[in-house]
Amino acid sequence: MSGLRRNAFSQASSFLALLLLLEGVMFSSSSPPSWPLDKVFQYIDLHQDEFVQTLKEWVAVKSDSLQPVPRFRKELFLMMAMATDKLQRLGAEVDSVDLGSQQLPGGQSLPIPPIILAHLGNDPKKPTVCFYGHLDVQSAHQDDGWLTDPYTLMEVDGKLYGRGATDNKGPVLAWINAVSTFRALEQDLPVNIKFILEGMEEAGSIALEELIRKEKDRFFSSVDYIVISDNLWLSKRKPALTYGTRGNSYFLVKVKCRDQDFHSGTFGGILNEPVADLVALLGSLVDSSGHILIPGIYDQVAPLTEEEKEMYEAIDLDLEQYRSSSQVEKFLFDTKEEILMHLWRYPSLSIHGIEGAFDKPGTKTVIPGWVTGKFSIRLVPHMNVSMVEKQVKQHLEDVFSKRNSSNQMAISMVLGVQPWIANTNDTQYLAAKRAIRTVFGTEPDMIQDGSSIPIAKLFQDIIQKSVMMLPLGAVDDGEHSQNEKINRWNYIEGSKLFAAFFLEMAKLH
Repeated sequence: MSGLRRNAFSQASSFLALLLLLEGVMFSSSSPPSWPLDKVFQYIDLHQDEFVQTLKEWVAVKSDSLQPVPRFRKELFLMMAMATDKLQRLGAEVDSVDLGSQQLPGGQSLPIPPIILAHLGNDPKKPTVCFYGHLDVQSAHQDDGWLTDPYTLMEVDGKLYGRGATDNKGPVLAWINAVSTFRALEQDLPVNIKFILEGMEEAGSIALEELIRKEKDRFFSSVDYIVISDNLWLSKRKPALTYGTRGNSYFLVKVKCRDQDFHSGTFGGILNEPVADLVALLGSLVDSSGHILIPGIYDQVAPLTEEEKEMYEAIDLDLEQYRSSSQVEKFLFDTKEEILMHLWRYPSLSIHGIEGAFDKPGTKTVIPGWVTGKFSIRLVPHMNVSMVEKQVKQHLEDVFSKRNSSNQMAISMVLGVQPWIANTNDTQYLAAKRAIRTVFGTEPDMIQDGSSIPIAKLFQDIIQKSVMMLPLGAVDDGEHSQNEKINRWNYIEGSKLFAAFFLEMAKLH
């Protein structure tokens, strides 16, 4: 080969090598190599029985935080110790934070189960994702209507029944399963991971806010993203991402004549009856179409945008199936979009009960001396708790004054939780969408939650980092109810989802 041809060949080879190198760089920046996920998914499939067995062991712990009795507190401490051991075996550094004691109304005190703060990895080049979950459960007894013992995980037709299976032990373990898989395969974790796990969520997350504030500049100082997996999909089979929750303002309105009840034969017709006053007050709050009648209550509600409207249209919801499964004859609205918007992005007012009124079977002819009505308003962006409190009190005072009643009325707001909304264009939402496409082969429903989940707003306000809800449970899992379950498919595929999410976060951060 002549020198000229040799030089031309060498230049061509160098150019080809450069093209191949550029192609490799472009490929690696646009999508991660498939082999880590292939191995991860295969491992999870092969070890799913072990993962189910661990869930069975966790469900067997009666970590009931609602019943303030020593035997259940012991179970809660056992549950937190088991989680600590599990994380330490994965190589995590774990701090079990002592929270002192809970003072009970009768003067008794009980120890508060510790909050677990754990972390794996501190590579400054990697994003740090913090996962929040809870390991306590609602009360459960088989004679409440459970088909099986609520604390013995039972698998029937691919459904894993047991208290805490979906709320929230299953999702917590799915995160741990994803981490343990990378560890078992001796693969480096794509992200730094932190866990904050508590044992008093069902009882109001006692001492949690104080701890978060205290740890803001220590444990949370390196956190880039916060993920919560403590809610459900809108569907039985299609995954979802949750980007907002409604807040809540809970009110008590008391009408009092005297401390004792009256006999209606002796006093009926000569006094203003507290129940009649209260019924008039409650009846003035909302009309038969669900429209709240309090003046100015809708003034702060964020207007509907075209982008948001399109998100509602894209959601997969069989309205007839939803109505049937809810055992409701007819909803107030006829379309999917109207139903979802009035569940998520418009406020609602619900009347919950009347304390002090005769509510037993029989025909007792009593006039209650006092009664207390209970109602709440679910808040949405950009409603403000303080403004809503002011509007409610002003409205009820106006209605009561027009009755010219001689009774006394007192109004109090006993709970005020702001709504939470996230930016769906944040990095972790984009990563979660890509991970869902990889694992489930579909786009997720972008949903909000009509209930209030204060922890999301708490993290957003204190830590001031992106918060995302990445649910794992199906709509029919029955959290807080009898026969709570998580589908084996959700649990195992959810473990894969979290592993894929780690890789996507590493790529997009």
